[in-house]
Order: sequence, then C-alpha cells, then structure tokens
Amino acid sequence: MAVGVFDSGLGGLTVLEALLRGLPQVPFVYLGDNAHTPYGVREPDDIFALTCAGVERLWAEGCDLVILACNTASAAALRRMQETWVPPDKRVLGVFVPLIEALTERQWGDNSPPREVAVKHVALFATPATVSSRAFQRELAFRAIGVDVEAQPCGGLVDAIEEGDMILAEALVASHVAALKRRMPHPQAAVLGCTHYPLMEEAFRAALGPAVAVFSQPEIVAESLADYLARRPEMLGPGLTPMFLTTGDPLQVGHAATRFLRRGIRFEAA
Repeated sequence: MAVGVFDSGLGGLTVLEALLRGLPQVPFVYLGDNAHTPYGVREPDDIFALTCAGVERLWAEGCDLVILACNTASAAALRRMQETWVPPDKRVLGVFVPLIEALTERQWGDNSPPREVAVKHVALFATPATVSSRAFQRELAFRAIGVDVEAQPCGGLVDAIEEGDMILAEALVASHVAALKRRMPHPQAAVLGCTHYPLMEEAFRAALGPAVAVFSQPEIVAESLADYLARRPEMLGPGLTPMFLTTGDPLQVGHAATRFLRRGIRFEAA
C-alpha cells in the first residue's frame, strides 16, 4: 500500500518533497484539504473532524499509514485520534515528535525519562491553533527538562504564503520575530512549527540572526519516516507514482501548488 500524507492545504507539500527525495522507492498519496484551509484559526473539534475525514479518504486509497504533515492537525487532533479513533491495523503519525527528537538530540523511539539538554531557550513559531494547544510544550516535556519555550502565533502568514504574496509574508515574518524577541531577546533555537514556514526559512533566519539554530521539518520528518519504515516494513507497499488529491478545485490548487513549489503538479478531486 502507499503512504498517505495529509495537510490542511499546500504546506504539507514541503514535507512531501523531502519524502520523495529521501524515499524514492515509496509510493505516496497526498491529500490537501484546500476547501477548508487554513486550520490554524479553527476550533479543536472542527480540526479533529476535518482531519479524521481526510485520513479516512487516504485509507480508502490503501494508505494504512498516514503522516499528518500539518502541525495544527498534529497538535489539535493527533493524540485524540490515536487514543479514541484509529483502528489497530492503521497508523497515523504526526510531524511534531521528529522535530522535538532532533531538537533534544534523541534517537528515534527513545522513550527514556526526560533529561537536561543543551538548548534552554526555544522560540516556537506556529499557527494560533498550534500555539493554543500547547502540544509542542507537552511533547517536549516528555523528553527534556529545564527548557523555556516562548511561542509566537503567526497570524496571517499561512494565508500570505498560500496566496503567493511573498512580500507580505516576509513582512509578517519580520513582525512576528520582533514580537517574540521582545519577550525572549536571545533564543538559542527556533522551531518553524508549520509546514508552510520552510518556504520562508531564509526570512526567519535573517530576522533571527546567525546565533539562532533554526529547526525546520521536511528533512527531519523524512529521516524519521525512513527509520519507521525500516522497523515496520509491513506498512510499505509496491508502487512508484505519487498521487495528489484535493478537496478544493483541482485546477486552482494545481496552479497554486506549481507556484508554491516551482514545478508542475496535477491534482485530482478527492
């Protein structure tokens, strides 16, 4: 079977690109819920319902393993899905844990008690829903102690990126970084907690300065999935051709994705 990749819109394509590069032998099916994007301003119950619907659609395509390439969905819905909804023969994984494992220098699947880590001051940039969920802080507390996290909700940034307004997006990045630095003047590390944000990584780095280590998700998630599939080869099936699905208008989403990734992508109706 293929591996499903779900996102609220186009941001998960940054993760999918890294997955295609790192795991060329794996067939992927991508589903963007473009009809309901953005998730970052929605209520948790709404996010849960939309995410479950998207995952069920990917299961219908034979994707017994689904990656939530959306931090908002991972933060607001994943734990509830895993505890109350996902059947035993399916797997749904998020993008937060691989990022935190990289930040805390833990190996995949290290379930030892939390310990002191080198990084003590972390800036988190994410959607308002991800920030309000405090999921990043909760998952970090399972793995590290003594880490101060300052979270900045980056309102408007996903919309600007999806609309291709990079001038506005760069201005928003500078504004959000400045707002965070007023509360945490000297972060040691910055986490880009939305899969749209890798497209603005240079702007974040410029605003944060060279002393701040920036953690972005695509390559980290690809490495983590490679480890997972090595341990769970039964979740991997045959095939090479990726499929792109959307709940929105396939032609419009395809044009937006082409602008987003600077290469042509053809979407089909989900």
